[in-house]
Amino acid sequence: MTADKQISSRPAPDVGGWRSAVSSLSSAQFRRVFAGNMAFFLAMQGQSLVRSVIVYDITESKLALGTVSASVAITMLLASPIGGVLADRIERRKLILIAQSAALVAETIFFALLVTDRLEFWHMVLLGATMGCVFPLIMPARQAIVVNIVGKRGLGSAIALNMAGVNIMRVLGPAAAGFLIYAIGVKGAYAVNLTLYAVALIAMLMVAPVKPPLKALEVSILTNLLDGVRYVRSNKIVGMLLLYGLVPMFLVMPFQTLLVVFATDIWDTGTVGLGILNAAAGCGGIAGSFYVAWRGESNRRMKLMALSVVSFGILLMFFSLSPYFYPAVVLIFSANIFASIFQTLNNTAIQLLVSDDVRGRISSFLMMSFSLPLLGTLPLSAVAESLGADVAVAGASVLAVVAAVLFHYFSSALRDLDATVQAATERD
Repeated sequence: MTADKQISSRPAPDVGGWRSAVSSLSSAQFRRVFAGNMAFFLAMQGQSLVRSVIVYDITESKLALGTVSASVAITMLLASPIGGVLADRIERRKLILIAQSAALVAETIFFALLVTDRLEFWHMVLLGATMGCVFPLIMPARQAIVVNIVGKRGLGSAIALNMAGVNIMRVLGPAAAGFLIYAIGVKGAYAVNLTLYAVALIAMLMVAPVKPPLKALEVSILTNLLDGVRYVRSNKIVGMLLLYGLVPMFLVMPFQTLLVVFATDIWDTGTVGLGILNAAAGCGGIAGSFYVAWRGESNRRMKLMALSVVSFGILLMFFSLSPYFYPAVVLIFSANIFASIFQTLNNTAIQLLVSDDVRGRISSFLMMSFSLPLLGTLPLSAVAESLGADVAVAGASVLAVVAAVLFHYFSSALRDLDATVQAATERD
């Protein structure tokens, strides 16, 4: 196949509108990756609820819930750099298949212990740590393989669709798991999620292999890891985008853990109110992701990113201080629209700017956005314990806004982002 034909098989450049939003789905390979992603995330989100029910049923301890979450977060943070290095050394489809197979085996063992009534708390901590190790092996390789499939010009649509899908699963997964627990019990719900993990594995088996960049194989794994760090230090705009994206994730996104406090103690709406708040947050994320996909590529990326992160912080501050429940639902929905727009644009810009031989390692740094909210829960919860959840979230929101303004004011690289991205896209 000629180079011209290879390029023509990729999605056309985004021009905005519905066609732009779904342009990446014209690739059969991307459809398979996307389907596998959705099955995997649906299972993962459902399992998080099912495991929480199991943990609390066995231990009747709130600390036990936090311990399991911490086991996931800590191992995820430690394993992320290794996952990125492997994504640049091993054939990416093969790496995903190995990691997803390991997840399926671990979940199957856990299910066997559950069915035979031999499950203990330490099993759940060990499973949490295992999943925390497996997840960083999957996600950098998935992000890198998407770029290989759709190219840089189709990347905006692909990342936005993935983000929208993840947010849909974030709403649908726990809701479906809750219904399944009610309808067929905890063990039945666990079996359904286990089946979804198998579906994700089958979908990835149908994806064509993608050769790893040869440059990474020329040196040791440790050198690969150090090269990734050096790349971020030397590439000012990529390093700045990584920090710019991670700071609000650490400062503000842990508010989701405190939603139960807002629902029960502040607005007295109980579990029904908690479900509504979670659903509103997830739907806002979906809307923001679809907006980015519908919008298409633009030379005003940085302006929208700055507006979005500031709007997110301000709306979340008003949410935390709202004396009434239903206005707060509208505010959390709106805040998450802007949070999703910011994350999608930030992730897309990074993927457009990095070279393919370090893409896996840079994607592994993005993995921190999954673990930082879990780690940020501890300081935010400590402030909430002393001053109240409303004051804690409002204060964190203000800090996020101030941080975003300082990033934009002091970084000329960020202010020149649009021209830099346009030049990188034209080179591709």
